[in-house]
Amino acid sequence: MANLILSVVGSDRPGLTQALAAAVLSAGGNWLESHLSRLGGLYVGSVLVEADDLEALRGAVQSVDAHGLEVRIAPALAAPDAGGEEVLFTLVGQDRLGIVHQVTAILSGLEVNIEAFETRISAEPHSGGALFHLDARLRLPAALSARDVQAALEAISAEIMVDISLAPAAAR
Repeated sequence: MANLILSVVGSDRPGLTQALAAAVLSAGGNWLESHLSRLGGLYVGSVLVEADDLEALRGAVQSVDAHGLEVRIAPALAAPDAGGEEVLFTLVGQDRLGIVHQVTAILSGLEVNIEAFETRISAEPHSGGALFHLDARLRLPAALSARDVQAALEAISAEIMVDISLAPAAAR
């Protein structure tokens, strides 16, 4: 069986996940892992499936495509050796332009791999202002410690006015 990634985007409405699951099942596929959500008023996400017959899967998802959900299929790649330490990173601060750019520039410069990345905006409890939240799972290169990453991020935390936290992934 081959592992395949389904990337999906379309107008959000009830029944989309079920329609996608039915298409996978009808093609003899097995639903392994997914990240699906409503984002900007659209239904978006990705699904890792295991299937023997790529053409049967393509045919099955065409029926879902016909109902307004765009589905793209790509082969999954064999996972390389994970490398160094896995850490969980959180950031909270008043929303402002450039936070994601500055943080990801630091991480990229350190050759840190972002394995999961989620952001959201909420209302600050007292003022009602926009509060930016970032949660990420990071994989560090073998020669880099979490302390090094923490120090690099703390160097910009005062400038972008955010609180940051790093913790070993196993600790949470």
